[in-house]
Amino acid sequence: IGSCHVEFPVMLAPMAGVSDLAFRILCHRQGAGLVCTEMVSAKGLYYKDKKTASLMETDKTEDIVAIQIFGSDPKIMAEIAPRVEETGVSFIDINMGCPTPKIVNNGDGSALMKNPDLAGEIVYNVKKAVSVPVTVKIRKGWQEDTAVGMAKILEEGGASAISVHGRTKEQFYSGKADWDVIKNVKNAVKIPVVGNGDIVDVHSAENMLNATGCDFIMVGRGALGAPWIFKQINEYFDSGIILPNPPIEER
Repeated sequence: IGSCHVEFPVMLAPMAGVSDLAFRILCHRQGAGLVCTEMVSAKGLYYKDKKTASLMETDKTEDIVAIQIFGSDPKIMAEIAPRVEETGVSFIDINMGCPTPKIVNNGDGSALMKNPDLAGEIVYNVKKAVSVPVTVKIRKGWQEDTAVGMAKILEEGGASAISVHGRTKEQFYSGKADWDVIKNVKNAVKIPVVGNGDIVDVHSAENMLNATGCDFIMVGRGALGAPWIFKQINEYFDSGIILPNPPIEER
């Protein structure tokens, strides 16, 4: 991804209120090849909110770590991007997939799926402002599938990789993730594509890779209460062995 070499194909998804520093370190120790912070408000950084800035805290033991930012003003996003880069982060991820009302009602998150030209402008401006790779996380669409068109615009804007969650904004986290969408995006762009949605064990991880041809997979809710899922997936890909869940003492 850009200049970053990710050894393992399994990443920890950014999750608001979940992927804080302690959880990310734990998942990295268990084999997550890349970890990402919970989403950080660009406006919060712009107006120097201390609580917002604290979400960017990282640790050298995390190895490859991304900071995810969200917002819909290209100028503000570009202005705060160098500050994010100064933390020593491996790359910057832009959230264009969050479906929660307080985010989309401000035109942020998955609301940008309805305005792909603005989304492309945001990526272009952030990319110009920093030297680290810039990636984007999107969904299948708002109400219908618009992921391929969106992905092409983001690639043209300078995105180094795209993560695709196979659900629409309207689905939120219900129903089944559409892996065909991820496959279609993979076939439509030249940059790496990360598949996200319904990866809960080694078999679903393997099925995701086989069904979509994606370059990496991203585990979100499947890691809640079970950070060892990364170790299990890595071992399965490496040797075909399915490791048991750790004993209660290790947990």
